[in-house]
Amino acid sequence: MPLENHNNDAFRRKFKYYKSKKPKPSLSEVLILNDDGNNVDTVSFIPKEVAEDKRAAVLGLSSTLTWKVYSFKQHPGLLMIRNPFTPLGQRYWSRRCLEEYPKKPNKRNIDIEVDVQDWWSECFKLQECDKILQKKLRWTTLGYHHNWDTKVYTDENRSPFPEDLSELSNVVAGYLGFSGYRAQAAIVNYYHMDSTLSPHTDHSEVNLQAPLLSFSFGQSAIFLIGGTDKSIDPTAILLNSGDILVMSEQARLCYHAVPKILPASNIPWNHTEEVNLKHSLDAKFKCITNVNQIVTEMNRNLDSTQWNRFNNYISESRINMNVRQVLKGRQNTLKDLVDDT
Repeated sequence: MPLENHNNDAFRRKFKYYKSKKPKPSLSEVLILNDDGNNVDTVSFIPKEVAEDKRAAVLGLSSTLTWKVYSFKQHPGLLMIRNPFTPLGQRYWSRRCLEEYPKKPNKRNIDIEVDVQDWWSECFKLQECDKILQKKLRWTTLGYHHNWDTKVYTDENRSPFPEDLSELSNVVAGYLGFSGYRAQAAIVNYYHMDSTLSPHTDHSEVNLQAPLLSFSFGQSAIFLIGGTDKSIDPTAILLNSGDILVMSEQARLCYHAVPKILPASNIPWNHTEEVNLKHSLDAKFKCITNVNQIVTEMNRNLDSTQWNRFNNYISESRINMNVRQVLKGRQNTLKDLVDDT
């Protein structure tokens, strides 16, 4: 292979290396973040203003004062918050992604093949799990629906965005200094142990200055991120359950991919020593309009009988919520002509 072509395909070569089943790839060059200060490729990220956000506890997050955030020296604008979720928080968001978000009018990859309103209930219609139907769901879109053919959003192709996910995204973005962030579109990806996500960039949004927020739950994944073209050799990063990856600034338009799903080394969603959420929340948390509903849903997941079906799913799969702001700050629809410069 000529050297020029070889270099132009650096991302693809790395993707194929980690995707390989035989031989299995070495993980020696995968960046695994830890707290011992030996991550030479990262530095701790400290927001300019660190304040307690009361909404965090409602949404299944630990105190914002305890979050550990890292930036990447080779990838300006790329940030990672290492699992700021409580065990009940991980259960809540995993369950929402399985039980609620795939319901119509949200759109799913299975819509062409399967005409069901409630995918998760349909999987258990005969009491036993329909594994075939369960594994058919690969993605669902929320809010502004991503058009996979045209890569263009339209005001007509839109459904209500979940209020709880909007609040979660606003807490995370605000903590990192992205004030006024509005979550308006999301793609929830469902990965099984043999799943991959090919190299791509996310450039469909009108507002490319707003960060892209990526939430991971369940099994682990190798995440690759390179540059604005595929000639740049990508960095491999291990994402674990509860981690939040943020692509902003220069990282926002870089090629990225998921070549491999890996068994999780631990299961933080099952650390059940956490107290019932009802004991830690009371009427003072009026900062979220549907707080009582969220608290009720959180505590449902303490019931092992109810949680078991969802636990079985994420014990062998990975869920990724990918949230983005579509519009510019002063736009209310895509048709609004607003100059935010």
